[in-house]
Amino acid sequence: MIHHLSEKPGMAGVLVSALRDRELQGDRMRFRHNLERLGECAAWEIAKGLAYSPTEVTTPLGTAPGKALVAQPVLATILRAGLPMHAGCLRVFDGADNAFVSAYRRYHPGGEFEIAVEYVSAPELTGRTLILVDPMLATGASIVKVYEALVQRGRPEQVHVVCAIASREGIDTVRKALPVHAQIWAGAIDEETTARGYIVPGLGDAGDLAYGEKL
Repeated sequence: MIHHLSEKPGMAGVLVSALRDRELQGDRMRFRHNLERLGECAAWEIAKGLAYSPTEVTTPLGTAPGKALVAQPVLATILRAGLPMHAGCLRVFDGADNAFVSAYRRYHPGGEFEIAVEYVSAPELTGRTLILVDPMLATGASIVKVYEALVQRGRPEQVHVVCAIASREGIDTVRKALPVHAQIWAGAIDEETTARGYIVPGLGDAGDLAYGEKL
């Protein structure tokens, strides 16, 4: 299932517009903060579909009925660009377990590239809800490769992919490779990707805009 956050009531569309604006992108702190806020928007939407159990809370004046998550999700992200959105999701799921994966595009002389995964830190995933966060779902290759690395730690029961901007190509790739029940939460959906796998109009390189250019 695909969830287009900008089409839902709320701030997601405003945040995506700010992230795309090249006049605002020079302020790295603002860019990171907007990614965090968009991550929160997605996390609140995901939270609506999770399971809760009744509980009782002791207040200074008595007791009150309450709710608790039946099980904490696992929040996973791809270093480094995914860190701000991950932080936003973690504000909502503040008791979640976390997973981190180092993955990058390894280019070949002809311009083709493959996704190289060099580091994985993750808890047991069997039967869990996995929320996989990465700002740009371009070709979909990174998400697929990272998911394949993560499921070496067990098969999750639910899978959610959270991104700021997705391409149609990336969505198609992920839907074919991930379980049929996987859900994609995208701030915006763009139609075009370039030959080098960048989304158009997109917003540029989210990692560079958040943390500075890399060699």
